[in-house]
Amino acid sequence: MSHIMRIWFSIVRRLCNHGAMPATAISSMRRWSMLAIGLLATLCANVFINGVAFLIPTLHDERGLDLAAAGLMSSLPSLGMVVTLIAWGYVVDRVGERVVLTLGSALTAAAAFAAAAADTLLTTGVFLFLGGMAAASSNTASGRLVVGWFDAERRGLVMGIRQTAQPLGVGVGALVIPRLAQAEGVSAALLFPAIVCAAAAVLCAIAVVDPPRPARAEADDTDLANPYRGSPMLWRIHLTSVLLVVPQVMVWTFTLVWLISEHRWSPESAGLLVMTAQILGAAGRIGAGRWSDTFVRRSGDVIASRLRPIRMIAAAAAAAMALLAVTDWLDSPVSIVVMIAASVITVSDNGLAFTLIAEYAGPFWSGRALGTQNTSQLFAQGVAPPLFGGLIAIAGYPVAFAVCALFPLLAIPSVPLTVKPDR
Repeated sequence: MSHIMRIWFSIVRRLCNHGAMPATAISSMRRWSMLAIGLLATLCANVFINGVAFLIPTLHDERGLDLAAAGLMSSLPSLGMVVTLIAWGYVVDRVGERVVLTLGSALTAAAAFAAAAADTLLTTGVFLFLGGMAAASSNTASGRLVVGWFDAERRGLVMGIRQTAQPLGVGVGALVIPRLAQAEGVSAALLFPAIVCAAAAVLCAIAVVDPPRPARAEADDTDLANPYRGSPMLWRIHLTSVLLVVPQVMVWTFTLVWLISEHRWSPESAGLLVMTAQILGAAGRIGAGRWSDTFVRRSGDVIASRLRPIRMIAAAAAAAMALLAVTDWLDSPVSIVVMIAASVITVSDNGLAFTLIAEYAGPFWSGRALGTQNTSQLFAQGVAPPLFGGLIAIAGYPVAFAVCALFPLLAIPSVPLTVKPDR
């Protein structure tokens, strides 16, 4: 795993250094170090948030839970996040990123340790929910940290890099957690996210520096105005992101159990494939962000430059999920290749939407706007696994994949064609 991560960060460093704008060595080093810390803190949180999905085979086989019940257990951290995302956004708008990242990571670690020590599945579920409430802090705070340290012409790229935390966290969880669960049980597997979140808390406390921003007392009325009034822009992006997150969560929740139960792969081989697919998905987020920055440099229109790629990714996601349904229904080995492609395509839009919302909302509303964005996405992420788990049990995977293709298809018209930013 360490070899894979070294290769990944080497690729990221080369991408970041290519075409870098002039800056002092100190400010440049601080800027990129804040990106690295934000990425690592969010990656660790996502090991906890999404890692429970990789306990589904163990919960299903050893604890007797059906797919719907196991899917509900895996969604508890996401449902916990829904409760506190906007509140964390408000806190980060007021006190800054360092405090929120440190406190949130420490509370997530504590909840994960408690879940590992719990005697019953009910108690474990309670602590998973509480851990999700704490882990919500990293999504908002790390996004604001990155946006605050970079200019508009590089924000797409760097937010794409920061957004790789989610697929990388899923990939690390897929590589480690199923093996621990198979060898040592559910409790031992939950110790892994507990340890990495504790390490993230220490790192954030020591190294995070809040980005410079104007004092609230010196800001004009435009910067302080509520960005949700006078334009449907943010609401439409929230809707688009909700529709696009459904195939994303469907893929990462059920790919492992699909490979094991339908294709007879071993947990180790299935976990390695999921890890590989998530690394490719992370690269897709970086590519999409850099693509949007190219539009920014050419046109100077920041908002439109983020919207165009989102619309294209939605169309590609609908096509990928439809093709996956057909190839799986035909029992074709090509379905595994299509699943990898879907894993890349369905996660590529997240960084673009996140960047656009932070830019549009401004420094005094971005925490709450990003919290609202994540709340809507995480609500869908919490509801989708048990619903699709039940659909799979009734109708099978091909039907579930076909239904899933409808969501990105509906997302295409929800993306604004033209927006006149009023901020």
